[in-house]
Amino acid sequence: MSNFWDFEVWSWILLFGVLLGSLLVANVIKKAVPFLRESLIPTSVLGGILLLIISSIYTAVTSELLFDSAPFAGKGMATLEIITYHALALGFIASAFKTTGGKLTKARAEETLNTGVTTVATYLLQASVGLGVTLLAALVVPGLFSSAGILLPFGFGQGTGQALNYGTIYETQNGFVGGKNFGLTIAALGFLAASVGGVIHLIIMKRTGKLVRSQRTDGSLHTDRVESAFEIPMQESIDKMTVQIALILVAYLGAYGLMLGLGALLPGMKSVIFGFNFLLGVLVATLIKVLLNFLRKKRIVKKKYTNNFLMTRASNFFFDIMVVAGIAAIRLDILENYWGVILILAVVGTAVTYLFNRFVAKRLFPDYAEEQFLAMYGMLTGTASTGIILLREVDKDFRTPASDNLVYQNFPAIVLGFPIMLIAPRVPDAPVPYFFVLLGLFGVLCLVLFRKYIFRKKGNKTDEM
Repeated sequence: MSNFWDFEVWSWILLFGVLLGSLLVANVIKKAVPFLRESLIPTSVLGGILLLIISSIYTAVTSELLFDSAPFAGKGMATLEIITYHALALGFIASAFKTTGGKLTKARAEETLNTGVTTVATYLLQASVGLGVTLLAALVVPGLFSSAGILLPFGFGQGTGQALNYGTIYETQNGFVGGKNFGLTIAALGFLAASVGGVIHLIIMKRTGKLVRSQRTDGSLHTDRVESAFEIPMQESIDKMTVQIALILVAYLGAYGLMLGLGALLPGMKSVIFGFNFLLGVLVATLIKVLLNFLRKKRIVKKKYTNNFLMTRASNFFFDIMVVAGIAAIRLDILENYWGVILILAVVGTAVTYLFNRFVAKRLFPDYAEEQFLAMYGMLTGTASTGIILLREVDKDFRTPASDNLVYQNFPAIVLGFPIMLIAPRVPDAPVPYFFVLLGLFGVLCLVLFRKYIFRKKGNKTDEM
């Protein structure tokens, strides 16, 4: 039995206190420093960088890891990785519980499909380019894991959680020493790429007279967003926020059961299955949401239990924690021999993501090309939240469909992207053949994406690429 004063009892609380405290400090610094205030660097990224700097200095002075010191019970670094892993799934589950109103028109459905295809095509482009870079780099960098570049789409395109998941798979199954840190570092540089690249693009727009900022009509919080007539009350015998958290964790509990079952059926795929915790969590959350809607239609359940505003707050909380914990978990000393390769990956990844999404936005979303580009570029170098941050600079009130595209594209992106997630763990077995496979799949999705231009009827030459 532990004593209440033992570090074992306090380590998790102390760690969460440090993570959340860094967010508060980062927020103060960002508001106090003009350069940071004008930048688009998310506060969670800044908080993670602060902890990374502090922990790196501590390690340089003491030769020990800050988060593995006594107050964190000697296992803080592992706990940071665990927090990052779970926060990814919890954030996605909270997002999955949100409802969207209205039906998609045929034109909007096509734009949504194109957005989802663009997302997966960008993953494939990042994967093939990243893999190509490290295949070449492995010829001159001793000990470099030749398939390391496959982590580029997971760090840039999918963010900290997935970068950690696949970095862990390559580290445990394929002997990639430092795989977790490699992936987390790529993810951190992705956020910087989103911020710096986004700011540069906005400056160019401003100088060319294309940036016209709209004013918010009303930024206040209305009570009907958190308590409408058809929803459960905000405070009753159980608080409404408690209900949201309960639904999220029940869905995650169901996902864990699925992972256990699938892991027992496919023991050789166990690490991959548990790497899909976020995907199975979304599946279970969707099933619970469908069940609740069915019960409401049958009048078995009288009130609506989920609330979009509160679920958004929950998902944002989990994603903020995921980002700050993921960056804080980076060990720079493990990557000292790989910094040149990592920086090349970041620069090349930023360039191809920028150019491809710019091209797609101009051709397929001409009515709101700038808004679509900024939203997609931000999401595909950081997270959906980063995309929204960039989008707000040109469309504060979300008058264009760009913000909806980020929401609706998830379904086609998951369907089309699932095979890539299955392929990725196998890439180290045959990196060169898989490089061509990924490049070929990218070509196929480009055919789908530009189908109207490529397969238009003969004689119709009105549309030009």
